[in-house]
Amino acid sequence: MFRQHRDDSERTNRAGGEERAAVGRRAVTKSAVLAAGLLLTGSGGIARAHTAEGFTVRLPAPTGPHRIGTTTLHLVDHSRRDPWDVTLPVREVMVSVFYPARTVRGYPVARQMTQDAAELFAVIDPAMHEGLPKVGVNWAATTTHAHTGAPARPGRRPVLLYSPGGGDPRTLGTGTAEELASRGYVVVTIDHPGDASEVDFPTGTRHRKKVRPTVFRGDPRKDPQLFRTAIDTRIADTRFVLDTLEAMAAGHRPGAERRALPENLGEALDLRRVGMYGHSAGGTTAAEAMYEDHRIRAAVNLEGYLNHPPGRPGRTGELFPVARHGVDRPLLLLGTDGFRDEDIDRSWSAMLAHPGGHTRRRQIDNATHWVFTDYAAMAPQLQAAGLMTADSRIKLVGAVDPARSVPAVRAHVCAFFARHLPPSGAPLS
Repeated sequence: MFRQHRDDSERTNRAGGEERAAVGRRAVTKSAVLAAGLLLTGSGGIARAHTAEGFTVRLPAPTGPHRIGTTTLHLVDHSRRDPWDVTLPVREVMVSVFYPARTVRGYPVARQMTQDAAELFAVIDPAMHEGLPKVGVNWAATTTHAHTGAPARPGRRPVLLYSPGGGDPRTLGTGTAEELASRGYVVVTIDHPGDASEVDFPTGTRHRKKVRPTVFRGDPRKDPQLFRTAIDTRIADTRFVLDTLEAMAAGHRPGAERRALPENLGEALDLRRVGMYGHSAGGTTAAEAMYEDHRIRAAVNLEGYLNHPPGRPGRTGELFPVARHGVDRPLLLLGTDGFRDEDIDRSWSAMLAHPGGHTRRRQIDNATHWVFTDYAAMAPQLQAAGLMTADSRIKLVGAVDPARSVPAVRAHVCAFFARHLPPSGAPLS
């Protein structure tokens, strides 16, 4: 499921062809920038002041034996134009890499979000999620448990890719990524610019601002072509990131800036042991990317649809190829009791019906859709601070206590990858 803006403005009409669609997408992007600008200046100066001095949410600590390093990479795919804005001549992707560190002494603790990203997040996410506080939270102050630039611990390790939910930034998947890294994995979290609520690049260019906002103005599940573009783009981003990781493992400096990687990081990448997990649209991406790319050996779908939205009311949406044909590698479908609808049940049942027993389904109870993100821990803190109502918290993550939900999600994901892509031992053939 994709998150919804409360903005009721009309979505782009793509029936007139790609040219009109591209113009519409540029207009949507421009409107997002203008809206953010209005809220972050003038009366938004109040919001900025609250952001600077407000409540700070905390991320739960990872439980594995390893300390964690992290780095960010700005990747440029010169073989593709951006699908959301035809004025952008290349496709750019931002990723974060979390990994077991040899030492963290002298390396600063990373923030969950940059200052620039946090300022736009503070505007966009309350519009996406009714009930999130519009003021009073210092989103830029939340620290992770990872240390920027720390040297990687020697040894080759499985690589796990993460794709966030539709409209979500990669930063909302920090907790699970850190947990996996603390247990011996290299985890690469991917932003999908134009889709993600906000993406902060190292610098602006003559084609785009430094921080790029989402183009979404409603629920893309209600727009079949928009949904198809989003998933196709995410899969292409995933395959491009895998190509880049292969270059890193071969000793090349990745990214537009060609910065040196943290010590030992390239050597740590065991690309014969690659897995992927994702939430919502990212779960759809993880399952379908595994079907399309055999480099991905196992995947976890955290409550993502495996069918396209129907083209007309009363119709059923076409299943993705992964659900039509099945896979010969392990796939976990992990959902909640608070997010069940006909499309999820039909598409997941089709996936489970394939012979071979490669797919399993599990459930988190007393929970709903965003329990698979950092909101599982953050929303209860906001409620306790009087910044979010109980009803809004339940709508977002469910009534389940984070002392139960966070370990439960981590346990399912970690146990799955420990079984199929163990962080120690000989690489799979």
